[in-house]
Amino acid sequence: MNVITKTVELPDGRTISIETGKLAKQADGAVMLRMNNTMLLATVTAAKDAVPGTDFMPLQCDYKEKYSAAGRFPGGFTKREGRAGDYEILTSRLVDRALRPLFPSNYHAEVYVNIILFSADGVDMPDALAGFAASAALAASDIPFDGPISECRVARINGEFVINPTFEQLKQADMDLMVGATEDNIMMVEGEMKEVPESALLAALKAAHEAIKPMCRLQKELMKELGTDVKREYCHEVNDEELRQEIRNELYQPAYEIIGKALPKHDRMDAFDALRENFKEKYAEAHAELTAEELEEKNTLIDRYYNDVERDAMRRCILDEGKRLDGRKTTEIRPIWCEVSPLPAPHGSAIFTRGETQALATTTLGTKLDEKMVDDVLDKSYQRFLLHYNFPPFSTGEAKAQRGVGRREIGHGHLAWRGIKGQIPEDFPYTVRIVSDILESNGSSSMATVCAGTLSLMDAGVPLNSPVSGIAMGLIKNPGEEKYAVLSDILGDEDHLGDMDFKTTGTVNGLTATQMDIKCDGLSYEILEKALEQAKQGREHILGEMLQTLPAPREDFKPQVPRIVQFTIPREFIGAVIGPGGKIIQGMQEETGATITIDEDERGGVVQVSAPNKESIDAAVGKIKAIVAVPEVGEVYDAKVISIMPYGCFVAFMPGKEGLLHISEIAWKRLETVEEAGIKEGDTIQVKLLEVDPKTGKFRLSHRVLEEKPEGWEDRPQRRPRREGDNHGERRPRREGGFRDHHERRNFGEEQQKPEGSSFDF
Repeated sequence: MNVITKTVELPDGRTISIETGKLAKQADGAVMLRMNNTMLLATVTAAKDAVPGTDFMPLQCDYKEKYSAAGRFPGGFTKREGRAGDYEILTSRLVDRALRPLFPSNYHAEVYVNIILFSADGVDMPDALAGFAASAALAASDIPFDGPISECRVARINGEFVINPTFEQLKQADMDLMVGATEDNIMMVEGEMKEVPESALLAALKAAHEAIKPMCRLQKELMKELGTDVKREYCHEVNDEELRQEIRNELYQPAYEIIGKALPKHDRMDAFDALRENFKEKYAEAHAELTAEELEEKNTLIDRYYNDVERDAMRRCILDEGKRLDGRKTTEIRPIWCEVSPLPAPHGSAIFTRGETQALATTTLGTKLDEKMVDDVLDKSYQRFLLHYNFPPFSTGEAKAQRGVGRREIGHGHLAWRGIKGQIPEDFPYTVRIVSDILESNGSSSMATVCAGTLSLMDAGVPLNSPVSGIAMGLIKNPGEEKYAVLSDILGDEDHLGDMDFKTTGTVNGLTATQMDIKCDGLSYEILEKALEQAKQGREHILGEMLQTLPAPREDFKPQVPRIVQFTIPREFIGAVIGPGGKIIQGMQEETGATITIDEDERGGVVQVSAPNKESIDAAVGKIKAIVAVPEVGEVYDAKVISIMPYGCFVAFMPGKEGLLHISEIAWKRLETVEEAGIKEGDTIQVKLLEVDPKTGKFRLSHRVLEEKPEGWEDRPQRRPRREGDNHGERRPRREGGFRDHHERRNFGEEQQKPEGSSFDF
């Protein structure tokens, strides 16, 4: 084996190593990446030739985690890894978005990138290493690729930027960004922030890029050592330069004129299609000698060349005239209209429409029982805020069946989730779910989801810290040309034909999430700074339009929303509320109709009580608070008489709290029996807690102190302190067969007549 190992050092002294030549040697390229005890195997394979007719880059990136990596068994009946989870899909997308733009535009062979987590100790985060591993596998192969790239996570902790933080470190961060870049340019950004300024995002990107550069240089060294700096030859396109030039000469100006008309999306598409089809007809008439098969090949070329003409015409119109496909200026936002409560039954709903993009969002409020359980390899937790994004084909006018949720839906929904989640108060007791259905799409439906989702939360009465808006920015910049244009609120075609898709979400206080994909070779920090400032202005405009529809969250929930009360009880009372086998808590739920849950955290027992009406909640809360209440000296209680004895009666004055009301404390007059006071079992009598014995915990109760003392009443004088030399206070000798004094006689009677079943401790 020709095993080669390369190592790079992070700014804090930790190291990452890549090793090739030992494992998976039949793949085109394979490396084992290691950082401490976290190990990823990345492999890459490519088909020798492209499938005929393919005119795109058929790249498939898959990130997979093995439960054995963390010493765990998978869940479910089969006990084996199944379909990819959301976290694996999101990590796969991060790798794909950084790699895809760097394959040659004329390379169309199928390429498969697989990254597998084989070892993890739960300290270092593997998703930050996946892009580095994938690019290193490509570097170890002869597959054409204009890299290398690498990815890293950058977090800001206590004002300092940390590269590839651990799980524990990330909990303290106010910025969490994943950055992918070559040695020269940033290619991909995605992350979330806690309302930070644009300048902080730029600083984080610079810190990440500086950490990535040594990783890229290491891969170049690996390529030279392996001899893979010379890539395989390929020929996946057959071109007709004469036809290309003919199309440009005949169709460029008509396409430019169509762009200048600022037509709606479908009218513009119809006009472009008609222009292309007319050219095909003329070409077929002028070349009647071509066979049907040859003509079909030419038509494929016409489609490709015309797409280039359309792209160039759109870009030149923007750069030269500052005029976009729909006639807007570069900084102009499309018309916006919003509506809240369009649906009567959901807990909250809203429609957000910006130009030809429309999202309908609903909000549902649930209890703790509705939380989502996350059971990933390195993450076992619960989520109380969910956001699901749906993109049906009819939103773009496509006539095709709707299938299951794809990677696009998961990725777009996750971005919107990150943008909003920080604005839901931590002490808000509800589990929250937003569902965004895209009804129309022509650019940035994920940002429409952020806006519609925010309005639906406000309509539901969720007390957001601050409302959130989002915008997608674009860029037009031709190679070798200094002139460029940053576009606000891009259309779908401007995303497809442009050089950047830069999405930001934020409040009036700062950024909350971002996602950026770069499609050009270079992007200066000057351009990024301008894009961020222009995006801020656009977000503020959109937020202003939203707040005209609903200025603040509704003060109360709608009638159909379940009511929830949350409070904390001392940790030592959790068992008392639950009861043996859950008997107490189940009984309370049956009696009141409320749902009760208890969780334990650093504060104690966190109790949630939910019910459809206030009466059920009040009843359940009253029962719980009665159990956890602590008797207070001086308080008056309504006590129930449990049993009657010659020396007094036992009463229950609080749930689980019983005491002796001595006969002498019932009334101011002398009683021979308790019955003389008219007291019988089952009666309710008011008592005052006079004291709690610190040693025994016994309660001294009195009823007579709540009544007016009779005139002339004198309490029995207290015994004087014992003096040296006398025997005052000493007990008299016990008489044969008798008692020393009346105290012993009384205590003997109490001991002999303790009521059966009483919890009072003598």
